[in-house]
Amino acid sequence: MRYVAVSALSHDGLVREHNEDSLVVGPWTLCAAVTPMPETFYFPLEHDPVLVAVADGLGGHPAGEHASSLVVTWLARAGVPADEASLREAIDVCNRTVYADATKDSARTGMATTLAGVVLDADSALAFNVGDSRVYLVENRGLRQVSVDDNPPLSPGQTHTSVLTQSIGGDPDHTRIEPHIVARELTESTRYLVCSDGLTDVVDDATIAAVLDAHDGGRAAFELWKAAIDAGGPDNITVALAEISDVSGSDERPDT
Repeated sequence: MRYVAVSALSHDGLVREHNEDSLVVGPWTLCAAVTPMPETFYFPLEHDPVLVAVADGLGGHPAGEHASSLVVTWLARAGVPADEASLREAIDVCNRTVYADATKDSARTGMATTLAGVVLDADSALAFNVGDSRVYLVENRGLRQVSVDDNPPLSPGQTHTSVLTQSIGGDPDHTRIEPHIVARELTESTRYLVCSDGLTDVVDDATIAAVLDAHDGGRAAFELWKAAIDAGGPDNITVALAEISDVSGSDERPDT
């Protein structure tokens, strides 16, 4: 039987007053809150797909934590989209839901969030994103970003920017989005890392790869968080590491 083990954490960092990141792993959600330690969840993939996603409420906009919470709560309740067309529709509904909710309270006008994640079934994965939260494929001891950053081109000397070319919500009136979606087959050694830019803005890909080469599961999630904290922790940090395992015997579960 094929399983996925998902190790996840979310933290407000060392500078921000509160956490605006939210997280969904299967039916479990963490809405703009903090985990004291990584949480690990196990799901069989033989029958139902599993969704893992991170939403990063936009700083500089009102109610970022509300926008991110709204999105992950809706995704957890709506059921996992099983194909690319359904996934695009689900992300579009998230966008429309954020805009509709913003009309109920003028203090939420312009609220916005990123969204990045992966839908996993027994044979394949659909990685997706809107904004600059990221999805990495970790396979054969290599790290590759499969999401697409919705940022304008960097100026000489820039390493990152907080400017987004699209997000879920964010404008005074409803604006359509074009999510990035990539489909891939799964193998027993496949791992996906989903994270907010609180990790990737301060920890480079080489360091992320080194951590994932040295650690698995909750220890890997913890060490990624620690690397961001050691780099100053200027933003909220959310990490979810999904690891595929094949286990013989339906009563067993994989080690992480």
